[in-house]
Amino acid sequence: MPIGAATAAAGAITDLAIVLFAAKVGDEVFKRLHQPALIGEILAGLIVGPAVFGLVEPGEVLDVFAELGVVFILFWVGLETRLDEMREVGRPAALTGLAGVVLPFAGGFGLALALGESTETAIFLGAALSATSVGITSAVLDDLGALGTRAARTILGAAVIDDILALILVAVAVGIATEGGVDALSIAVTVGLAFGFVAFVSLGGERLIRARPGILEAPKFSESPLLPAVILCFALAAIAGEIGLAAVIGAFIAGLIVAETKDRHPIEEEVVPLYAFFAPFFFASIGIDLDLEALADAAGLLALVTVVAIATKLAGAWFGARGLTPSEASIVAVGMVPRGEVGIIVAGIGATAGVIDAEMFGAIVGMSILTTLLVPPLLRRLTGPS
Repeated sequence: MPIGAATAAAGAITDLAIVLFAAKVGDEVFKRLHQPALIGEILAGLIVGPAVFGLVEPGEVLDVFAELGVVFILFWVGLETRLDEMREVGRPAALTGLAGVVLPFAGGFGLALALGESTETAIFLGAALSATSVGITSAVLDDLGALGTRAARTILGAAVIDDILALILVAVAVGIATEGGVDALSIAVTVGLAFGFVAFVSLGGERLIRARPGILEAPKFSESPLLPAVILCFALAAIAGEIGLAAVIGAFIAGLIVAETKDRHPIEEEVVPLYAFFAPFFFASIGIDLDLEALADAAGLLALVTVVAIATKLAGAWFGARGLTPSEASIVAVGMVPRGEVGIIVAGIGATAGVIDAEMFGAIVGMSILTTLLVPPLLRRLTGPS
């Protein structure tokens, strides 16, 4: 290996080691503070990045690890979701999910247009506000021992619906940004591809798995079903990207399909180390890429985006859950507020597509952090002894 290449490789490995160590320290600190670990990982990236100490600079290698982190995050979310459980959620969850997308999307889209942003940027902001972090909410409810309640099941079902619809909205936005303009045909084609890909792969994959539940054990080149599962994840992510959708849609669907196999639980156990290793690179990279000057300049925008994000999600979720008791509806409304990793993923995709500038990126990331920090103490209060 040439000396220059060896030096570059050593530098990349050093950066990865610094990022992973810092992210894990941030993870542990925030766990001890009873706050979402991903916030600690983002702040760790901010500290080691150019904004503070400058120990690590953004680079291609870090971007690859961060992209793998996104893929495994959405694969894990899909793996933790069952298609039959989604069907059994019922009317409140469906209404909550739909209203929890429509109102936030309209609020974000309208806010962006009112601020003079492009239609593409408005769609991305609407999509970021539409999402709900099922990972954050489920972790909090699990910690509170409330996952078995009707309100919790409604939240989780609605959050899954939110995430699917938000990912489709992102696919529409990516398609529009790629085409370089907005027209009805482009939107129709993108929406058709999104729904067609999700429906065909999800339903077809489910039927195949139900017919052959041990299919992941069939390949003779692997001693574990994890390798075929990861290959499926990468393959569907790649196909989704090739047809103009966000790659994370493919990863999420792969998780849904694998969740239907008889090897689901062994795969969950084996995926945990991959998730624990790669996901911190994604969250830390958000902090590394965060421009504090742009965030300070975007203080007013951050306040506007956060207020709209909270108000529209609360209103939409409350409307959808109005068939439950008032206390349950309150829990559902608050539980739908955190955007967490999903909002940050949308912001990252928008920035990569070139339709989210540094100021808007900082505002969306800041909103995702604030809404994620706000919910755990409120849910503890709402689900505690009356």
